[in-house]
Amino acid sequence: MPKTSRALLQLPPATAAAIEKLGADLAVARLRRKESLKTWAKRMGVSVPTLQRLEAGDPAVGVGIVATALWLIKRDGELGNLAAPEHDQGAIEMDVREAVELGRARAQASAEARISANRAKD
Repeated sequence: MPKTSRALLQLPPATAAAIEKLGADLAVARLRRKESLKTWAKRMGVSVPTLQRLEAGDPAVGVGIVATALWLIKRDGELGNLAAPEHDQGAIEMDVREAVELGRARAQASAEARISANRAKD
C-alpha cells in the first residue's frame, strides 16, 4: 500500500468535499455520454483503476489526469483562471494594506516636513 502524503491527510474538509464532488461530477459526465470506464480510461490514457479513483474523489490523482478529464468534457479552459493573480483575493488584500501603509507613511513624512519647514521659517 502506498504511503499517503501528509498534505493529503491534512486536506481541509471543504477541499476534500470539493474534490469528491468533482470526481462524482466527472462520473456523471462520463455516464451521460454513455461511455464505459474502459473506453473513458483509454481516451484519457489512464488505467481503469485510476479513473475509478478519480471518480471516487481520491485527492492523490494527479492534476494532469484531472485536467485531461476536464478536457474530455470541454471544461479545461477554466484551469487557466483558477489561480490567476487577478483573482487572488488574499494577495489583493495584502497589496491594498501595503498601499494604505505606504500612503500613511508618506502623509506622515509630508506632514513632518511641513512642520519642520514652518519651524525653520519662524
